[in-house]
Amino acid sequence: MTISLFQDASAAEWPTGFIVNPRPSTLSKELIEAYRSVPVPHASDCMGRHTGARDLTAYHGDQTSTIAGPALTVRIRPGDNLMIHLAIMTAEPGDVVVIDGGGDLSTAVIGGLMRTSAIARGIAAFVLDGALRDIAEWKEGGVGAFARGSVHRGPSKEGPGALNVPVACAGLSVMPGDLILADADGVVAVPAADAESLLVKCRAHAERERVVNEKNRTGEPDWDRFNALLRQKGCPV
Repeated sequence: MTISLFQDASAAEWPTGFIVNPRPSTLSKELIEAYRSVPVPHASDCMGRHTGARDLTAYHGDQTSTIAGPALTVRIRPGDNLMIHLAIMTAEPGDVVVIDGGGDLSTAVIGGLMRTSAIARGIAAFVLDGALRDIAEWKEGGVGAFARGSVHRGPSKEGPGALNVPVACAGLSVMPGDLILADADGVVAVPAADAESLLVKCRAHAERERVVNEKNRTGEPDWDRFNALLRQKGCPV
């Protein structure tokens, strides 16, 4: 897609502090759709249990399903949303806009007007290491919104910033094009190269949990399982 802001400029001619890279596209629609049935905790467990964003709140309405989509990454100067507007204008349907706002909570960098544009563009969600505003509008749904916090104070539109670059977002390392999974439990990023193999692990994990859950429904303690774990740790049973 041509980016009109820099369509006549080579990388060497960009203003200092601005970077706009091409949008990678390596995840198939079928793979993304398959992940919409994967709970975030399952993916997190299969990725080592100690991964995912921290201290984010879901501000959108419907939180009963998993959001899945490729990451369109944005790095901004805290308190400035110029490059987020560019991200919205260049996003493709289903994209998740992941914003490295440096964790700043003094100024909101996305709000209700941007939500309206995002819905029209078919954006799946925003994941923001920073603050948003217009909470009542986000609660109406239509696009996911995960942010570090909220504040009424509005942003500047001066830049600089970067689009489609590696970012750190609330403790989450994200490369452009990574698969983002988000639900009521939180947000994780799956490296695009690992998405196919991880899906197989997630499905196996779901089956294991189904079997354990069925046993739990009986109300009978699973002595064999936990005695084996305790013996393995050297605890006498």
